[in-house]
Amino acid sequence: DTSVSPSPPAIRVRPLTCSETRRGDRRVVHSLGDGTVHVSAARHDATFGFSAVFDAGASQETVFEGSGMRQLVELAIDGFSCTVFAFGQTGSGKTYTLMGPLTQSETRPAAAGLLGLMQRSFACLLEQSQSRGSDLALSASYLEIYNEQVRDLLSPGPPCALPLRWSKTRGFYVENQLSVDFESLEAIADLLLQGSQRRRTSAHALNRHSSRSHALLTIHIRSRAGGQSITQPPQHGSPQPSACPSKQGTLCFVDLAGSERVKETGSSGELSMEANNINRSLLALGHCISLLAKPQGKRTHIPYRDSKLTRLLARSLGGSGITLMVACVSPSSRCLSETLSTLHYASRARRVTTRP
Repeated sequence: DTSVSPSPPAIRVRPLTCSETRRGDRRVVHSLGDGTVHVSAARHDATFGFSAVFDAGASQETVFEGSGMRQLVELAIDGFSCTVFAFGQTGSGKTYTLMGPLTQSETRPAAAGLLGLMQRSFACLLEQSQSRGSDLALSASYLEIYNEQVRDLLSPGPPCALPLRWSKTRGFYVENQLSVDFESLEAIADLLLQGSQRRRTSAHALNRHSSRSHALLTIHIRSRAGGQSITQPPQHGSPQPSACPSKQGTLCFVDLAGSERVKETGSSGELSMEANNINRSLLALGHCISLLAKPQGKRTHIPYRDSKLTRLLARSLGGSGITLMVACVSPSSRCLSETLSTLHYASRARRVTTRP
């Protein structure tokens, strides 16, 4: 296999919020329309180039089609390990990009146009399954990493910590996580809402619905070539399983908790401890990406074991997977430092290559 670049990072610039406008914040981030982002402020004038840049007016559908997400779904069906993760400052629009409005629920669904990358990918996955005429077995698992503990968001009862193991054949994996089968768009959408409502969130000065954990929803896709049923034993005279090799792919959505400066959020006590754990794990992730971005001959040991997050993303970052990063930024002058940090982070991720 030859090394290839994963889907290069896509950048999404959210609109100024009402509170930012009332406060008099200036817009310092501009899309130039050709895959470049220009940051213009006092003592800062920088331009960054990416594969796709979505400005404040971009619809959820535009982000889905323009980021390469549809191709990622198709690759997962073909047996590849695919990951999309949203990264950025707290309040920059990561969860909205992945899931759509935070106010949606089973009784109050979001308008179709506002649905995020996850729901659109689910629909695409089920459409592809039907159009290909292939027999797919689909299941989902949903985890969060909260204060360096891995917790199952689909298991009944209060979320409890699960052990993270390593094996030569599987790499890092979570022991005893629940995997739920699904066959319809409604079923997987319900699993997404059920899990997201159990996820840890809090309100602070920068974000009324701040995610206090990293969340990973993984779709497991198993298909058998030739249309042989997976659930039924082979009929008399039909090809045996060995004649119909199965393909197993995954599609993982990672909603990272936002990076934040404690003094700007006004956090204290438990919120401050959560922020410190979030920032430590994001720092470990950034360190791994920086080392992976170096030329192959100049790489040193990649410290995946530095955090639970980097262990779970080890395959996605530098192994056999295909990864799309969606970096979300605020255009506000008040968020300039964090925005520049996110753009530099995404620039480093462009140089990472994997062997899918």
